[in-house]
Amino acid sequence: MPVYFLKLVITTLLLLTPLAHFSEQSALSASTEVVQFSDPQLRDRYYQLVQELRCPKCQNQNLADSNAPISKDMKAQIYSMLEAQNTDDQIKQHLVSRYSEFVLYRPEVNSNTWFLWFAPLCLVVIGVFIVWRYAFAGGRTQPESKSNATALTKEQQQQLSQLLGEEDKL
Repeated sequence: MPVYFLKLVITTLLLLTPLAHFSEQSALSASTEVVQFSDPQLRDRYYQLVQELRCPKCQNQNLADSNAPISKDMKAQIYSMLEAQNTDDQIKQHLVSRYSEFVLYRPEVNSNTWFLWFAPLCLVVIGVFIVWRYAFAGGRTQPESKSNATALTKEQQQQLSQLLGEEDKL
């Protein structure tokens, strides 16, 4: 039994080792990017911007994690705009005008995005109201009112019997 287990462990390790190497290699290639700036503060701003901005091609990756060609172009634009002494807001506005607000992880509150910002709050308020309504409605319901609504008088019962084609049973 121990020999079989040892063979299984060794085989598993041999099969998984190349996969681990490839995932490490791709993670390293995605995160290692050498960018030379004229000022060290520009480098800090660059890395902050590529962390804050989203790749338009990748669903939910920032520019720092993306290897898509469009993200490389966007990084080059950010680099050139930083070297041209543009502010972070100017860089973001340029990228938003070119790629839409999708590139922002935190879009501004405006007429196009108000639903995105306030819908969760509205849903929570509606949910609390529904829970509160059902939690406190239990003491107010009266079983007699339900039975009164379904009880028929003799006259109504006779009319119903005639409509259904039954003889008077009353």
